[in-house]
This record gives sequence, C-alpha cells and structure tokens, in this order.
Amino acid sequence: MKKVFIFLAVALLSVSSLSARNHAKEIVAEIKNPKSKTVLVASHRGDWRNYPENSLAAMESVIKMGVDILELDLALTKDSVLVVCHDRTIDRTTTGKGLIKNITADSIARCFLKTGHNVATSHNMPTLREALLLCKDRIVVNIDKGYQYYDLVIKLTDELGVTDQMLIKGNKPRKQVRKKLSAYPHKMLYMPIISYYKKDAESLFDSYIKAKKQPVAYEFVWKDFSPTVQDAMKQVIASGSKVWVNTLWPSFNCGLCDDAAFDGDPAKIYGRLLEETGATMIQTDRPQLLLDYLRSIGRHK
Repeated sequence: MKKVFIFLAVALLSVSSLSARNHAKEIVAEIKNPKSKTVLVASHRGDWRNYPENSLAAMESVIKMGVDILELDLALTKDSVLVVCHDRTIDRTTTGKGLIKNITADSIARCFLKTGHNVATSHNMPTLREALLLCKDRIVVNIDKGYQYYDLVIKLTDELGVTDQMLIKGNKPRKQVRKKLSAYPHKMLYMPIISYYKKDAESLFDSYIKAKKQPVAYEFVWKDFSPTVQDAMKQVIASGSKVWVNTLWPSFNCGLCDDAAFDGDPAKIYGRLLEETGATMIQTDRPQLLLDYLRSIGRHK
C-alpha cells in the first residue's frame, strides 16, 4: 500500500501544470460537441501491455500518451471499498486468491498485481479513490463494469470533485437509468451499450433514440454489420450523439480489431472502421498504435 501512495504522489506532482489546465474538461467538451471530427481514444484497462492491467502505472502511461478516456472496471470488497478490477476474484490478476466480495481492502492491498504473462510485480491493486486522484482533471474516466455501484461511485466522485469527468455505461433500460440519474443533482455522463448479438438490442436502442434527451454517446457491439446496425449508427449521429466502437477482439466488428491493425496496415482497419461507422470514439487495446494513426490523418492532436 505504501508503494501505491508514493507512486500516486510522484505522479500528481509531475503533472501539476496539466491538472491546472483541466484537460479532462476539454475532453468532455469534445464528447459533447457533435460537430467535432476529433476521434477520442479510450484505453481498455490502461496500458496493460506494458504494465499490470488497471494498475496506477498503466493509467499514468496512457495519460502521458495523450489518451482521452481511461476505461476501468469496479468490484466491491468485503468492507465496502471499491477497487479497480475486472474480475470477481483476485486469482488472475494478483498473487492472491479469493472472491473480492469476501476479502477486505487491506488484504487485497497486500497482494501484488501480475502482468499479462502471469509474472508478479511490485504494483498493488488500486482503490477507485486512488485511481480518481491520479486521473483528476487529466483524463475522462469510463466505468464499464460497475453501474451497479452508481450510488457509491457518485458519492466518491462528488467528494473528490471529479463527477463531471466521469462516463459510466451499461445495458439497463432507459426508464431505469433515468430514475437512477434523476436522484442526483450532479450526474455522471451515461452511455448505453447496444449489443447486437443480444435479443433485446433493437428494443433497447429504440427506447433511447426515441427519447427527447439523448445520451452523449452510444456504444455499439456487433458481429454482422447489418443494415440494422448501420441505420442505428446513422440515427445516433443525426441525433447529435457520438458512436463508440471497440477494436479489442476479432470476434466483433467483422474482425476490424487492434491485432489486425498491428499485424498489417492500420489504415485498412482503423480507416475502414471510421469510414463505415462514423465513429468518433474508439476503445482500444493498442492506444499508441491508434493514436499514431489518428494523428497521421489529422483526427487527433
């Protein structure tokens, strides 16, 4: 735990000028600007190829790259502390074992995070508080797995003054989400996930797109780029919202993924995806590769 606090302190001191500028506020303005041609890059679990996934070091790395959005996942410990972890257990990502809901935060902090190659490191699993302190004013934070903790999260984000830079997403019905968000005067940005391999995708999409007030963006997941998917994306763009797509795995997006871009010509993968979908938000496992491509075509600073 001591190493986590030392890392956090050094990181915060090194970026005082960036924090003063409030880069996160600038990114939020881009998210809300339907006319912007800038393609915003979201990094999946931080820079996990070079650091343990969801570690503070992985987060710091993508911030320094110039990534716009940090995607992370949440779990709740036995003593009701939110930690940054994708899994229900700590088995895969740390040197410990067990269900997170059955372990205290202090016990988890004594474990060490492992790399993607299963090698133990000196890094510890951060709490959401530690992650938000690192990211404050520097990058937009996207909570993927964690909508069920909305009440706990917004209590913390309000305390830290970062609610405005939070983007939370989920696949809940619009009425349910509206009721949850309306309970708070200060709200996080919300984005629905429309997964076209699920039966309720079209009805879920219709419930949002027909509403007077649109979410800032829609995340689309598809295997077959059917006319239904294409039409939905066009409707989103016409409504003034943004299209978010993922390039994480070849099983989605007809194989238009990061590894294909890495092994071949990024323009044939990322370029085709941008042209076909009109997306201006991309979640990636290779943030530097995507940033380099977007900058080469003038779609990112």
